[in-house]
Amino acid sequence: MLRRLLHHARRRRRYSSAASSSAAGVVPLSTPTFAVFGANTGVGKTLVSAGLSAALLSSPTTSAVDYLKPLQTGYPVDSDARFVFTRAPALLRANPSSPRATRLVASCRTLFPSPAVGADPAHSESQEAVVRCGEEGAEETKVLACRTVYAWREPVSPHLAAEREGMAVTDKEVRDSVGQWLLEGVVEQGEVWKLLETAGGVASPGPSGTLQCDLYRPFRLPAILVGDGRLGGISSTLSAYETLLLRGYDVGAVILEDRALSNDKFLLSYLGKRVCVLVLPQIPQDPSDDLTDWFSESSLAFGLLRNALQSFHSKRIQRLSSMQRKSKELLWWPFTQHDLVPVESVTVIDSRCGENFSAYKIKESTMMLVPQFDACASWWTQGPDSSLQIELARDMGYAAARYGHVMFPENVHEPALRCAELLLGGVGKGWASRVYYSDNGSTAIEIALKMAFRKFCDDHGIQMDNAKSIRNIQLKVLALNGSYHGDTLGAMEAQAPSAYTSFLQQPWYSGRGLFLDPPTVYVKNDTCNLSLPKLMNPDELSSGDSCLSSLAEVFCNTRDTSSAADVYLSYISQKLSEFSLSNNSEHIAALIIEPGKKSASDLLGCLPDIACYAKLMTGGIVPLAATLATEEIFDSFKSDSKLTALLHGHSYTAHAMGCCAAVKAIQWYQDPSINSNLDFEHMRLKELWDGALVQQLSSLPNVERVVSIGTVCVIELKAQGSDAGYASLYARSLIEQLRKDDDIYVRPLGNVIYLMCGPCTARDSCTRQLSKLHRRLCGFN
Repeated sequence: MLRRLLHHARRRRRYSSAASSSAAGVVPLSTPTFAVFGANTGVGKTLVSAGLSAALLSSPTTSAVDYLKPLQTGYPVDSDARFVFTRAPALLRANPSSPRATRLVASCRTLFPSPAVGADPAHSESQEAVVRCGEEGAEETKVLACRTVYAWREPVSPHLAAEREGMAVTDKEVRDSVGQWLLEGVVEQGEVWKLLETAGGVASPGPSGTLQCDLYRPFRLPAILVGDGRLGGISSTLSAYETLLLRGYDVGAVILEDRALSNDKFLLSYLGKRVCVLVLPQIPQDPSDDLTDWFSESSLAFGLLRNALQSFHSKRIQRLSSMQRKSKELLWWPFTQHDLVPVESVTVIDSRCGENFSAYKIKESTMMLVPQFDACASWWTQGPDSSLQIELARDMGYAAARYGHVMFPENVHEPALRCAELLLGGVGKGWASRVYYSDNGSTAIEIALKMAFRKFCDDHGIQMDNAKSIRNIQLKVLALNGSYHGDTLGAMEAQAPSAYTSFLQQPWYSGRGLFLDPPTVYVKNDTCNLSLPKLMNPDELSSGDSCLSSLAEVFCNTRDTSSAADVYLSYISQKLSEFSLSNNSEHIAALIIEPGKKSASDLLGCLPDIACYAKLMTGGIVPLAATLATEEIFDSFKSDSKLTALLHGHSYTAHAMGCCAAVKAIQWYQDPSINSNLDFEHMRLKELWDGALVQQLSSLPNVERVVSIGTVCVIELKAQGSDAGYASLYARSLIEQLRKDDDIYVRPLGNVIYLMCGPCTARDSCTRQLSKLHRRLCGFN
């Protein structure tokens, strides 16, 4: 099937793969599958592939070995697939420990030779052979399938060969071909092993220039690392090993040639407790040597390699298959009533790549890892695509190695200083002068409250060290109904009564504020609507629902000289003035809630005194928060006494790893050469959700309304009584379908479903997820 699909695609000049894009990232676990990486080129990857294939085929439990070489250069003179095709059967036949009668059906195919290769008379796209060995018992049939996907004639790096020979291949095309290969043969009788051999070293470029360790990362296949036994090989092997670890690969074994330099002994002492290290005899350098004797001497090492990989695979499967049950026994999840969560509905996350989980599932009785779109953006934090994820891992690793953790008061380190400079020069430009670091969004809010209270008392001459003068003072905030600032006690006091602040959850809660109903903008029946609360002196606009021509009208002067946003802002500003309150603008998820602006103040034309940032600031990869303040706020804490300083801190304040991640993420979001979702001319985020689909969703009979803005699309289902609200289980069956069948990880808020992406998520990916949701809602009753 793969060959037929690829042959059809070959007719197109750019060789677009015809394999389903949904296959990319799916890894069946019933088939032990490993990627063969090398510490360098010329270290013997193909010899290991051939020897391991023979060792596997000699095992009574193995029925087939499927070998894939996605990228081959120097073809047809060099063909790693052809070498495995010829050597593995010969080794099986010569193996005296395999007396069972065996019929081996072997094949070798090259699917996409470059035009330069096609003219070579030595080139043959397909070869087949049948080899018989052993005599005891009934004859059993085994299969060895060897394939090359893309082949270039010149023996250089794939990115150079692709450029010179006019056969460009995209990352998606390579991944699609690998994804289709992984799905083949998973229902055959007996044990099928799959080996993918990379080209060159771990960090050698693929045809597009993407490093191969990144190119194959969506599959996260366990690695066999072929080390370097030559002088300098210890360094290159360890560098390759750590490069794989940095990208989240598991290394099942390290195997290398013995060059009489004891590289293997050092690597065994250095890596032995972490990974199996094996050694092969020195490879003969005589080109006329057919390596028969060498393979015979190496048979023990290849047998040990087979056993090590079998053990690695078995332990991996056992762990994955037990995690649902053990999680129910040991873990206490937040926001979860555990008796409502069946064991089989627990999502086992093996890894993450960009916007997708790699989730363990059983489909049609087959265990597999399936890419699942994280529609929660892992609780409103995630910003990276797969490229930024690697960059963040590298920078955080550097910070951990350089700084570990260092305390912050009266100290400074480069990551904290650089992050502060970026924040003050970006979202804080024109108003903020100070950055106060903390652990997360709710602590940032508590710090902001302390700042605002101090400034209020300072402005009103309240003597805070005089017990008598402060006895009857009750400081409160002006906030919005439905707002949510986090789960620390102080932050909860600044929000209106809700399920989160009930006596069941927070017996100390009193709700110290004046809480206003916010206006609501939504789409219903293909029409934008504005719902206004009852305003004091609403001369410009009346309360109730009004129709808008578009969402943008909320921020445009379409009614006389004032927009709806202006009117509501005037109302809030009026309240601020009446109560002499500071303007504390909460920006915990700025890029999530704001349509293409750095901050809400850019939309409203109002500068805050204090603002809070967290979550997306670090790319969501690690907690860190920052509270920005004006110099006037800072000055209100100045005196000769330490008691008047802001006495609020955390052990991990301004930790270097978080600051490094924030620096990288902020720069990445704002770089149009990297973030294709950025409108460089207007320096704002492009619309990511398909407008036509949003309108179609809003017109469904079971949908109450839709809100689509920035990186979030919210769908409220029509529901009444107990089916509505946070405690509702109304959407449970729909959520199960989306998770199980559509590979979208959705976590609803009662009868409200939301899809969230990151600022770097490709728009077509957003459209795919929205289309799946639309299809499900069409059948949801």
